[in-house]
Amino acid sequence: MRRLAVLLLVPLAAGVDAQQAADPLARARALQREVPLIDGHNDYPWALREHNAERDLNRLDIRVGQPKLQTDIPRLRQGGVGGQFWSVYVPATMQGAAAVRATLEQIDIVHRMVRKYPDTFELALTAADVERIFKAGRIASLIGMEGGHAIDNSLATLRMLYAAGARYMTLTHSANVRWADSGTDKPRLGGLSRFGEEVVREMNRLGMLVDLSHTSADTMRDALAVSEAPVIFSHSDARALNDHGRNVPDDVLRLLPKNGGIVMVTFVPGFLVRGGQATLADVASHMDHVRTVAGPDHVGIGSDFDGIQTVPAGLEDVSKFPALTAELLRRGWPELDVRKALGLNILRVMRRAEEVATRLQREREPSVATIEAVDK
Repeated sequence: MRRLAVLLLVPLAAGVDAQQAADPLARARALQREVPLIDGHNDYPWALREHNAERDLNRLDIRVGQPKLQTDIPRLRQGGVGGQFWSVYVPATMQGAAAVRATLEQIDIVHRMVRKYPDTFELALTAADVERIFKAGRIASLIGMEGGHAIDNSLATLRMLYAAGARYMTLTHSANVRWADSGTDKPRLGGLSRFGEEVVREMNRLGMLVDLSHTSADTMRDALAVSEAPVIFSHSDARALNDHGRNVPDDVLRLLPKNGGIVMVTFVPGFLVRGGQATLADVASHMDHVRTVAGPDHVGIGSDFDGIQTVPAGLEDVSKFPALTAELLRRGWPELDVRKALGLNILRVMRRAEEVATRLQREREPSVATIEAVDK
């Protein structure tokens, strides 16, 4: 906790010269040099797969600008990205062994990416790793699985994917899984099944973050009731501002302070506004709402770049993050709250999940529950 405390205790006026005080964008860039901006969700590994069936990093070399993508190294540097959860998404149409294989192939992309560009990326498995890598001037690269179908109803598979580096799992994607309801499918369970609860408990024991983006509101509530560690929403918006099934209702936001979790506000236009063109200001307004209802300790950023075809005006690619940071400053956010939203909140969540896992691993063995035995 000492390193986080040091970041929190840095005098907020330190290093602020006259230009920065007058120019929110200059101050935003300075803040992002002091605190890692950690984005909760980027689909570059799937974009690589879509543009390049062989998943060959040499054929779509992000060391140089890639106009087909929203992500490349020059723009990541321009955007001041300090940490990135790379989504190892596979579509819900993939099931069973095919989903497990594709997920492993997506994880392999991240491992090969950090190996190919060691001057830019380094794999991060813990909060301490993120801080160390950021301090060294590289981008901390974390792995997030998008969709519980990736484990094929197997806790053993879950554990092996964690061993391969996955540090969060979104419980569902666009369709229900046998043990959890999605926010964009017809409810079947009314939340989590008993095996779904066991999945959450095993994720807590491992130290894998429980990601509730894409889940139904009942799944969100059930997971919050079961989880002993803070949950995350890796890329979600506020339902009060746009009544979409992918967004987080206010009653769930009000549960976050007790749990310690975080909503990483996403840039997906259809989640930000109903019809019309979304803008950077809409993203900031959703962040405002989460901060107001849940509190400043429970808001972050989860772009979904390279997982979206359209983007908010002003947030067209990964180079634009400082414009959002500047907008928060213009809206009067205290600099401490901005620091929290940039990265301190998700670092706290990660660190707490690691602490819970350490305790649970002393208390119980890995679960051998099966869906067939539990969900009779």
